[in-house]
Amino acid sequence: MTRNKTNDMKSKAEETQNPTVDVEHELPQAEAAANSAPATELEKLKAENAAYLDRLARLQAEFDNFRKRNARELQEFRDYALTDALKQLLPILDSLDRATKAEAATVEDMRNGLELIDRQFHDTLSRLGVEPIETKGQKFDPNLHQAVAAVPSAEVEEGGIVEELARGYRLRDRVLRATMVSVAKAE
Repeated sequence: MTRNKTNDMKSKAEETQNPTVDVEHELPQAEAAANSAPATELEKLKAENAAYLDRLARLQAEFDNFRKRNARELQEFRDYALTDALKQLLPILDSLDRATKAEAATVEDMRNGLELIDRQFHDTLSRLGVEPIETKGQKFDPNLHQAVAAVPSAEVEEGGIVEELARGYRLRDRVLRATMVSVAKAE
């Protein structure tokens, strides 16, 4: 029996030094670490996902604020865009007011006053970039002219402008109002 006791003691000592693993209930150290790594990696990915979602929400809010600020600035620009142009037109209005309040003057004086106001008005429009569309000796151009009538003419070739009925204007390269004209047609 001493031998059995000695063998039992040896096997117990070996078990404490080199434990056997019950495969059904326990995992060895290496496998346990391998299985806990995905859990740690999963947590890491979840945290990264949450950070991306937070960043996305912040960017969306920032873009929404940018869009609102841009719309507000555009509306302010629209509200006050005409300020400078209107300030330049006010002296013309003052001149018209003075002309209407003037005592009875001769027809010649009234004509001279209106011509001065007309010149003042055209000078102001020119400073603002508004120029009249020339029609004298021009061919009809549907981009610049609006044909109101077609009249037979021996002096002007077909498709040429016979008469300017209402002057057209352009602001730099954009037509503000097309010139209303009568166009020559074959007799």
